[in-house]
Order: sequence, then structure tokens, then C-alpha cells
Amino acid sequence: MANGVDERADQLNRNCEIEDAPSTFKAVVWQHFGFPVSRNDKGEKQTNKRQIICKSCRATVAYNSGNTSNMRSHLSHHHPEKLRTQQPTVRKMPKPGQLTLTEIFGAPLPPNSPRAQEITRCIGEYMAKDLRPFSVVDNSGFRRLVNTLEPKYAIPSRPYFSRTVLPALYQETKAKVTQSLKEAECISITTDGWTSRATQSYITVTAHVMTSEWEIKSFVLQTRPLFTSHTGLNIAKVLKSAVLEWGLDNNQGIAVVTDNARNMDVAVREAGLSPHIKCFAHTLNLASKAGLNVNRASRLLGRVRRVAAFFHRSSTATAVLATKQGMLNLPAHKLIMDVVTRWNSSLDMLERYLEQQQAIAATLLSAEVRRNAREIDTLEPADITDAEDMVRLLSPLKKATTVLCDESRPTVSLIVPLKHMIEQSMAQCDEDSSTIAQMKRAILKDFTDRYQGEQNKFLQESTALDPRFRSLHQLNDSQREDVFDRLKLKATQMQNQNPSETEGERAHDAEEQSPPSKKTALEDLLGESFSEEVHVAQHNTGIQAEIDLYRKATSILLSDCPLKWWRDNAKCYPLLSPMAKAYLSVPATSVPNSKHRHSGWNPDWLKMPQFKNWLYLTQHGYSVMQAFEPTVIMEHEAVIGGSKKQLSITQNSG
Repeated sequence: MANGVDERADQLNRNCEIEDAPSTFKAVVWQHFGFPVSRNDKGEKQTNKRQIICKSCRATVAYNSGNTSNMRSHLSHHHPEKLRTQQPTVRKMPKPGQLTLTEIFGAPLPPNSPRAQEITRCIGEYMAKDLRPFSVVDNSGFRRLVNTLEPKYAIPSRPYFSRTVLPALYQETKAKVTQSLKEAECISITTDGWTSRATQSYITVTAHVMTSEWEIKSFVLQTRPLFTSHTGLNIAKVLKSAVLEWGLDNNQGIAVVTDNARNMDVAVREAGLSPHIKCFAHTLNLASKAGLNVNRASRLLGRVRRVAAFFHRSSTATAVLATKQGMLNLPAHKLIMDVVTRWNSSLDMLERYLEQQQAIAATLLSAEVRRNAREIDTLEPADITDAEDMVRLLSPLKKATTVLCDESRPTVSLIVPLKHMIEQSMAQCDEDSSTIAQMKRAILKDFTDRYQGEQNKFLQESTALDPRFRSLHQLNDSQREDVFDRLKLKATQMQNQNPSETEGERAHDAEEQSPPSKKTALEDLLGESFSEEVHVAQHNTGIQAEIDLYRKATSILLSDCPLKWWRDNAKCYPLLSPMAKAYLSVPATSVPNSKHRHSGWNPDWLKMPQFKNWLYLTQHGYSVMQAFEPTVIMEHEAVIGGSKKQLSITQNSG
């Protein structure tokens, strides 16, 4: 029969003796079945373990050791009431305080357990670091991910993250930052204005800190909306607020790096910050745009821009271009459209066009594209030559911009060498075409007048304190001597403003060891003025000796880190090294200031009610985002390290 059941209800089975199953068989169905027992010729009892007999109907059922399926099938077909009335197996009750397996592996994590708190904190950091909205905890995909990683964890609600988790992270981070502010030795700031995709204006302030271990760390101090006009006075209020809020008003001579806009000159002057350094990347941008705006270069860019725009809006042309690229063994690159505010995008557009010019020409001549590209022409051979010359001319400027964005090494000391290199490369040559000659004149005219007066002196001094460029080969002998004379004077002023604790301790120890001898009448009358003159003479001799030793040392390689050199040799230059730390902490550009603009952050995401103390940790340190009231766009704040021990850098003509 089906299910391996062989039922025989004859008279023999009805009289057959049945042996109950052993007590170790726990299945409930064994209450209704047993093993048939027979007797041999000697009357000995024999139990058949291959069959079982139903106690109700005496039917024989095949039995495989350990399998009760046939028994359940028999009961369900012939005695269903037996299954309904069968009693469940009595479970052994656990001892008091003993957890069951279900409780151990299936119980949810208590919210206050270390594991749950750790996961909640990580979700809060994920929201802040990756700029995710609080609603992410309600997304089905995110909840499924968390449940897969930890099924016992229950995700808290959105209000819990906005009112508890993020504020706690903010306070924790702010405490660490406050400590960093006290410990930092040197600090400078950069500031820049920008506009979001929602056409809201913002002012970002970034701080750059030099630690005691000669490491540069950069942190966004704050990003705040500017609802008023971008006048110098309004920007000055933002700078003053940032300085006061983070306790930087106790520092003297905070260097500020901004773009070349005139309102920034007014803002820095009104905020009482100095020295004021113009962003070298912005200077390169202005000079390069001046070169690209000459008539022939501008027309050439316009023709390339029309070609790129055509391929961007035509899916047919793009598909044909991909086919031609494969046939010509060219890289499968799309054409690039330049951006008005980024001159290097125009260079990228030219480079990509020159790379793909064969594929572009073949595509524009194809039947599928030609009828829709009647006004699109490829470049003539003379235009191609000019484009190649333009790329060669502007490539060093693009490399210079890339070098300036290194936040781990000092960059302010690069301005003078790079400026000199660019001015040399813009010299006229007989081989220059008329287009290149015009571009060189335009770039040089815009570039030469930058960095004059006290600003230029500061940059020269920064370059002199960089062991890579200490020879100052860009300057003549008289200019080099003037630079080191100014450094000598500023080192003396710095030493007078910040006398070393070592000298004080040494004097204190001397007083304890031997009492001062009795003054003579002459010492009593002229002792103070004479002692001051002797001290100044000794100090000047010390700084001069350090400068001479420093200038005689061999310059390090361009690939070497100047901060590492100073860290290893600071003890040899106790008067010069603090100056180097103060100068080299200043960045050459405010470009890192705007990196977060391109990270996908849309400030409109942050128009959330009850949104406060949004924190995220950047790759360089701590960053804090703190919101206004719900009706105001939040402000993105990052906390930084600074110090009341800031070394002053005063501009002195010497």
C-alpha cells in the first residue's frame, strides 16, 4: 500500500501478543503501536522489530528504525481522533535562572546592552559621516541590512537619533576638540564663499593646525549661510564670530588665506587678522582664465565646446562614437564639457578632444550623425596645433594646482618657487605661435602684479624656512640677505614675547644654588640697562648662529618632507624652529576649504525640524554640524585644534 503501509487485519493479528515500545521512544504515536511478539517451538519469546501493530485495529505497519511517518499516516487515515487527542510530550522545566536556547539565541538585545549601544552609536556616526538623513532608519533596505547583521538588534526611532544619539556624539566630539584647541601650537584659517545647488550662499571657515609633532591637521570650523550681501563688513562679522566662538581671540597673528576678491581684503582687515595671504590656486585660476580669454584661444575653446555639447545631447552620436573608438583602438572615454568657474576643466576638455579627434571626425562623417551635425565641424590642422600648444602651456599650471592641495605637507613655501617657475615659462619664444604669444602675455600681465609688499615678504620668509628651498635661488644676493635679516629680527621679537620656560627654570635654579652677591655702587646705578644690552647681544648672537648653521646645511630633496626634517632637527634650532612651525602651518590655498561641496552634500537635505548637533567625523579629524531653528538652513560646523600658545607672526619691514 501507499507510504509503505501493509495492513493485515486477519484473525492471527487480532490474537497476536503486542510488546510496548521502549521508554526511550519519545514520539507520541508509540502510545498506539507496539511490536508483534511470537513464540518458537521451544516457547521462547521473539519480537519482530521490522513491523509494528496498531493497538486499535491490529493492522500491521512496516517499520524502519527511527521513522514514525508510517505510524502517523496510519493514524491520520484510520484513527484521526487519536491524533487530535494525543497529548504533547511533557517538557522538562528549566531550573530557576537557567535560560533556554530560544531565550539565549532569539531574545532581542536590551537597548542598554553594550552591543546595542555600540550599534546605535555606529548608525549615528554613519548618518553624520556620510551625510544621511534621520529617515534612513525607516528605509526597508537599511533595516533589512541591520537585521541581517544582527537579528536581535531593534533599531531606535528617528527622534531618538535626532534628540539623543547625535547630541551625545556632538558633546563628546566638542570636548575632544576643545582639548585640541588648548594643545595646538600654531593655527591659521582659510575662508571662502560658495553657493549651493539651492542657490543659498555660504561662508566656510577652515582651520589648519600644526601639532607639537610637526603634523598639519585641517578641520572645517564652520559653514554658515550668508543671507545678507557679500560685503566685507558682513564677512568680517562671520570671521569674528568664528574666532570668538572657538576661543581663538587669545591667539596673536592668525594668518588668513582667502581668494583675491576685494571684499575679502576688507573682511580680513575689519576682523583684525593678519597676515592675509591670497589663495595661490585662485591666483592661478585668474591668470589661466586671462590666457584662455584671448580671442583666438576663446574661439578655439568655443568650437571644441560645441562639439562636446553635441555629443552630450545626442545619444546616437554617443553610440556611434563608442563604435568608432573600438574600431580605432582608442580609450572608451566620453568628451568633457568645461565649467566656467574651473579653468582646468577647459584644459581637460582640450586634452580629451585631442585624444579622441580621430573618433570624433569619423563619427561626424557617418551617415547616422551627419544629417544632425551640419553646424558641427572638426578642427583644422592649424587649430589642432594651437590646441596642442595650449595644452603644453597650461599643463604645468594644472600640476601646480594639484601640488597645492596636499594638506599633509606645507604649501605656503611653494608659492615663491612656483610663481618664479611660471613667470619663467611665460617668457616669449621665437617658436611661439601668435595664439601662444598672446596667451603668455595675458597670463604674465595678470600674474606678475600678485603678491606684493608685506604679503610677498611673508612668502619669501616662508620659503626660506622650508629646507627644500632655503637657498632662495629665485632671489639675488641682496634679496636673500634681506629675507634672513627679517627672520632674525622676527625671531628676536618672538623670543621677547614668548620667553622660553627653560631660561626661566635655569634662572630659578641658579637663584636657589647661590645667593646673589652684593651689588657695587656702579652696578646699582647702571646694572639694569647694562644687563638688558648684554642679554640682547647674546640672543642676537644665538639666532645669527642658528641662521648661519641653517643656511650652510644641505637642502633636502623635493620629494622629502620638510616637516620631518624640522622634527628631526628642531633641537639644533631652538630659536628658528618655532618660527618655521608658525610659518609652515599656513596653507597656500583655500581649495581644501571647498572639498565638501563636491561630496554630494546638499544643504536642503538638512532642513529638518528638531535637527541639531549633527556630527560627522572626517578623514582628517572631527567635524560637527549644528543646525539653526527649523525655519533656517542648518549650519555645518567642524571643530578644530588651536592653542593659546599661538606664535605671533608680525609683518615688519625690518
